[in-house]
Amino acid sequence: MENPNEILLEAAVDYRGQAAVRSKSGYWRSAWFIIGVEVAERISFFGIQGNLISYLTGPLEQTTATAAKNVNVWSGTASLLPLLGAFVADSFLGRYRTIVLASLIYILGLGLLTLSAILPSLTICSPQSQVILFFTSLYLVAIGQGGHQPCVQAFGADQFDEQHPKEHRDRSSFFNWWSFATATGCILTLPILNYIQDNYSWVLGFGIPFLVMIIALIVFLLGTVTYRFNIKDNDKSPFLRIGRVFVAAIRNWQDTLLYVDIKEECDGMLPRQRSQQFNFLNKALLTPKGSERENNCSISEVEEAKAILRLIPIWTTSLVYGIVHAQISTFFTKQGKSMDITIFPGFDMPPASLQIINGISIALFSPIYDRIFVPITRAITGKPSGITMLQRIGTGIFISIFTIVIAAFVEIKRLKIVQEYGLVDDPNAIVPMSIWWLVPQYFLFGVSGVFTMVGLQEFFYDQVPTELRSMGLALYLSIVGVGSFLSGFLISLTQILSGKYGNESWFCDNINKAHFDYFYWLLAGLSVVGFTLFVFFAKSYTYNHKGSITHA
Repeated sequence: MENPNEILLEAAVDYRGQAAVRSKSGYWRSAWFIIGVEVAERISFFGIQGNLISYLTGPLEQTTATAAKNVNVWSGTASLLPLLGAFVADSFLGRYRTIVLASLIYILGLGLLTLSAILPSLTICSPQSQVILFFTSLYLVAIGQGGHQPCVQAFGADQFDEQHPKEHRDRSSFFNWWSFATATGCILTLPILNYIQDNYSWVLGFGIPFLVMIIALIVFLLGTVTYRFNIKDNDKSPFLRIGRVFVAAIRNWQDTLLYVDIKEECDGMLPRQRSQQFNFLNKALLTPKGSERENNCSISEVEEAKAILRLIPIWTTSLVYGIVHAQISTFFTKQGKSMDITIFPGFDMPPASLQIINGISIALFSPIYDRIFVPITRAITGKPSGITMLQRIGTGIFISIFTIVIAAFVEIKRLKIVQEYGLVDDPNAIVPMSIWWLVPQYFLFGVSGVFTMVGLQEFFYDQVPTELRSMGLALYLSIVGVGSFLSGFLISLTQILSGKYGNESWFCDNINKAHFDYFYWLLAGLSVVGFTLFVFFAKSYTYNHKGSITHA
């Protein structure tokens, strides 16, 4: 009897272009290479993003408002560029080559970023040249991660054969351990990197991510001999195939409107004239040319287009989670800046460092989810992953509602103490309230991320056509990016409306007169609405599992 581990995989080849052997390619042996690369990339990216505002307001001498605007624009752009990177990968280069190209661009950007930090020591360089080089290199980093981020995770998941029961089940674990590894890597390294940037050298602070990305590319290339490479089922671009379906649908719709218009016009004609008009219309619609125009899409192409359309309601109703996610690095941090940051005598915690709690929560709960929650729920539901992907996403969105409600109650508590101690008119006052009060909202949001963020990764990878899986993960990433932009729009609108008629804005410069709590209640209300709509669409969603149909 043939050993199932020695069979050749029909849908994948090895690095030599030959049919991949299950026992010699892919699976965890390849996945750990790719997870390691992603850990290095996340350390490099957050090593730049996490302390970017300090560099802009420090060495570049920008105002706080200008620096914050530059950080927001860059972060938003970086969150949306994966859509472009995924398009290039899925249509032209493939995931492997896109990762290599994106890594080279990434390394170039980080190298130039390091050079821009060296320039002030060179008397021949003008401040303007430094700024131009800095922002050029910064956006090269964004472009590099835009190609790297969606493709690496998709390529990692590609190493698991979805036709093999054990590998398909372990693919769900891959997304859990991916989240655990990246969170743990950032927790262990970013505080050290940020300390070097703030207290020792920006050149070294930018140079370390540069070296880390070089090592990451070397590790990725070393794993090449173990990788599986998916075979395309169709030589045509998946975007072209799906686009043809939509074009055909529009043309059919136009033909229907034409038929209705002529029919209405014919209603007032004599019988002979009416017959001539209908004969002309039928001839126009049923000629070989017209028939070819309407029927040139295969059933598989139509199904691909339907699969994409089914994702739109899920993507849209998940945006409210992206809006809540945007508060982690903004108003949560702003709350902490007015509180007592002494952890124990002689040690103060920078408010921004509390974001590590979110990472610690992910690192702690991811193994619990994979090793305890999934087996227990699997025994109850009989599903390999315990609960469906949409149930997992919805659970996280539900938990995020409690996160924002807790944040509102903490802010109410803070404002009450401000009143009691007469600190309302002092914007720089340190409120006698420990920063530890913020830990629950950070920690709970990390737990929600294990459900929603990891669930979204798996869902958008699994539910798009096979050749569009990089784009699927880019769609997941865009939820955070678009959520950030929507958060900014909502803040601007709220600031205008709440500041009317001489009232203090909810976001006035004096945080002790502001009302972050009102804004949190607004987000809680929007989250309830978003969660309700998500459940509605999730219940009617039909999973695309290559002929296997299940419901949320």
